[in-house]
Amino acid sequence: MSRLHVVHTTEFRYASPVTASYNEARMTPLSQPGQAVLESRLDVAPMTWSHEYRDYWGTAVTAFEVLAPHESLQITAEHRIEVSDRPAPRPPCSWDTLGAPELRDRLAEFLSDTTTTQAPRDVAELAARARHGRDPQEAAVAICDVLRSEVEYIPGTTSAHTPASEAWAARSGVCQDMAHLAAGALRSVGLPARYVSGYLHPRGDGAIGETLLGESHAWIEWWAGDWHPYDPTNRTPAGQHHVVLARGRSYDDVPPLRGIYAGASTQDLDVRVRITRES
Repeated sequence: MSRLHVVHTTEFRYASPVTASYNEARMTPLSQPGQAVLESRLDVAPMTWSHEYRDYWGTAVTAFEVLAPHESLQITAEHRIEVSDRPAPRPPCSWDTLGAPELRDRLAEFLSDTTTTQAPRDVAELAARARHGRDPQEAAVAICDVLRSEVEYIPGTTSAHTPASEAWAARSGVCQDMAHLAAGALRSVGLPARYVSGYLHPRGDGAIGETLLGESHAWIEWWAGDWHPYDPTNRTPAGQHHVVLARGRSYDDVPPLRGIYAGASTQDLDVRVRITRES
């Protein structure tokens, strides 16, 4: 078990005053088995109005607007989270169970692709080969790992909205690309998969009290009798170093910030994530 202190700061600086800004923030972590949110706050400066709600996917959303002229906007999300080993999932199911009409209907949204997760033909063929002779749980791990062996992690080569097909063609990308590719590949062989956004502590052996530059991160969960969290970028099950913010079909369901503004033509963006292991 570990207690993490996360401070996620996003600052926009505009070339000229912005007269109106309307936004949604998905930056509040979830309490769930293996993850307890002890403290959480979201500060926005300046801010005129805000409202909190849960979206369709169960994510905590803070909608806010700024209706006074402003040349900068700063959003600070600060959390203390206690993370422990997740409860052991139920035993893996069979392919017959996954193919049952009632299950496919219940999990249809996580079997259907989006424009960013659609698996190219050769990815689907690769996934089918990795599935052959394996049960669903073994196949899912094999698919994620063989995809990762083909794609090099190179920061800055793609954006969060880059389709998986483009990252695959370039054979390079970041964690969002790995998660999108894995989700599409798993869905192509009949495994329900969902995209997870959150934070990753950069060092498992970090000293207590040491503050490190962390990062927003993305991984996946597949359903094979239960939901199994897996980090395809790092080829490991998601565990005590992962903090869950939101889940959906792809990044487009869970962006940390989404909004529109009027008045300025250009902006500078500065994002910082600092993570301290407190115990």
